[in-house]
Amino acid sequence: MMMRAVTAVLFDADGVVQRPTSDWWSSLSSLVPADGDAFVADLMAAEKPCLVGKVDFRDALADVLRRWHSPASVDEALEPWSWFAAEPEVVSLIGSLRSAGVGCHLATNQQSYRRTIMQDERGYGAWFDRTFYSCDLGLAKPDPAYFRAILGSLDLPASSVLFIDDNVANVDAAASVGLQAELYDLSAGVPALASLLRRYDLPVPA
Repeated sequence: MMMRAVTAVLFDADGVVQRPTSDWWSSLSSLVPADGDAFVADLMAAEKPCLVGKVDFRDALADVLRRWHSPASVDEALEPWSWFAAEPEVVSLIGSLRSAGVGCHLATNQQSYRRTIMQDERGYGAWFDRTFYSCDLGLAKPDPAYFRAILGSLDLPASSVLFIDDNVANVDAAASVGLQAELYDLSAGVPALASLLRRYDLPVPA
């Protein structure tokens, strides 16, 4: 049984609001002559400290490219991180919620390079009441402190906030600090997201 009515929703970005537009993994793995999967895994590991703003992402990429003796430039390696697009129907759904007075906020793990694309170049800030990027907070999901920081900023009780993410660990972490948390992936379709929101008596258009 829900403790109280939901007055705000936190939306994850990748897998909830936006999806890849190209096969970025294959593109990145092609930047080295062999062991492409291990190379991409190394890139992903190098990105982690960048997600909390501790390391510049360009510098992290440059280090990995050097270690792997890749002939690719940093700009070539960066490009696949821009291969994503927001799902228009989800953006419309968020707009409907906001018009009905429900606070909608972005809660996403991103390094500063991708944050700039989303916030400054593609206007994500206009779609949400507040945007919480991990690189700005210095905290990243699934650290429970990430959610506590957002709750403190919003000045809302945890039980009045619904968090939606495609990662089980993130959902569990949000629930551990009292948020109402749900697992959802865009691959399930936008109607599934609308149905999820209706379960919380949120004003979603039919």
